[in-house]
Amino acid sequence: MSETVEPAWNNAEHQRPAVQGIPAAPDRSARCALLDAALEVFTERGYTDASLIEIAARSGIPVGSLFQHYGGKKGLYLALWEEFREEQERRTAGVLAEARSRGVEDPIALFVEGARAYLEGAWENRRISRLLVEDDGPAGFDALRRQWDRAWVRRNARLLEVDERRRAGRVRVIVLTTVIGGAARELGDCADEAEAREIVDEVCGILSHLSASPG
Repeated sequence: MSETVEPAWNNAEHQRPAVQGIPAAPDRSARCALLDAALEVFTERGYTDASLIEIAARSGIPVGSLFQHYGGKKGLYLALWEEFREEQERRTAGVLAEARSRGVEDPIALFVEGARAYLEGAWENRRISRLLVEDDGPAGFDALRRQWDRAWVRRNARLLEVDERRRAGRVRVIVLTTVIGGAARELGDCADEAEAREIVDEVCGILSHLSASPG
């Protein structure tokens, strides 16, 4: 199964797993400064070698306030993940709502539109997308990510109207979800927007083909 972060393509149909370790958030300006600085330092140095002192210095926020609001590096990392997921959820949910308002009802067409929205979001937010698929993250993050991946597969199965009780249908949805996750990782290494768009178009074509029920 894909190790990527996942979107909620049908926001009302799911409940999120709880993310532990994120204390109450600071005001918006301080939050943006801290998360922007954390993303820069995590990207440049990796999670393990990142320094809270450097993150605080770049953000202009005292180290004590950083600890008060996030508890340390793990809290910052999980907050970045949460922010990325929420943005992807808003994007994909909006695209699906708009498609349904146009009368699109075909499950495959909706699935592909949602996949396109997710991939375009992965390209636009490629710095954080790249960070979150690296192996260098906080303790316990891989288990949390796997839990979310399983939920992503279940939601994709509902969107595609696949009976998860049938192993063949379940495997088909896992394969489709893995394709999206793999493509999102590749987008992080694209040289420019033209190359990214080519990949998104190619992957959506593959998904359309693979989504069709056999027979």
